[in-house]
Amino acid sequence: MRRFQADFKGFTCRFGLWTSVLWLGFVFWPCAEGEIQVIGPAQPIIAAPGDDIVLPCHVEPQINVEGQPVEWLKPDLQLSRFRYVYLYRDRREVRAVQIPSYVRRTALFTNELRRGNVSLRILNVTLADEGRYRCFLPTLAGHRKDSVVQLVVDPNLAKNPPTIKPQLNTNLQTPDPEDTTVVKSVLRHLGIWVSVLVVFIVLLLSIAGGYLLRHQFLRHSLKYDPAPPAPA
Repeated sequence: MRRFQADFKGFTCRFGLWTSVLWLGFVFWPCAEGEIQVIGPAQPIIAAPGDDIVLPCHVEPQINVEGQPVEWLKPDLQLSRFRYVYLYRDRREVRAVQIPSYVRRTALFTNELRRGNVSLRILNVTLADEGRYRCFLPTLAGHRKDSVVQLVVDPNLAKNPPTIKPQLNTNLQTPDPEDTTVVKSVLRHLGIWVSVLVVFIVLLLSIAGGYLLRHQFLRHSLKYDPAPPAPA
């Protein structure tokens, strides 16, 4: 009986330990890896006809996407042969399936792709450009592979003062993509601390459960264990 009790005690200790390890791995694996996702602005981009604008979009956490295809589409347009506002594939622009009105007016900031910046630049916007734009990375290793950006072209906006219009250069530099907000960073850290608290509680429950199981078993074993025979 004593040997069985010792084995049972060892089992409860190992059970609590392995339960804690599994929970630690389950909770902290997403935190360590970081969920890869495509992030766009929550507010619409507003421009006047003739403006040169940027539709912001980036990958978070910051990774190199130079070797991945990047698709910019207008989801509200009916599908046709020319379906892309801009298509980047095999490290180059593909114009064969690009909507004709966007040819030579759109570009990525190719030097920024290594930092996850997939923003789209559009020159000389028109009223026809207004609408929703979808930034899509089909081969991205993440659950959220796309983001939608709303462009509003308002003819009543004051036109920007005339300036020398730069030539479209796909090697233009842009600032680092804005972090979605301080709130997102705070929420991420809060999630990590909540995960730590959950793991701590699970660890305590595992230890307490093992102790209670052992205590209950000992009570039953003492209750039903026959008394030793009296000496002759």
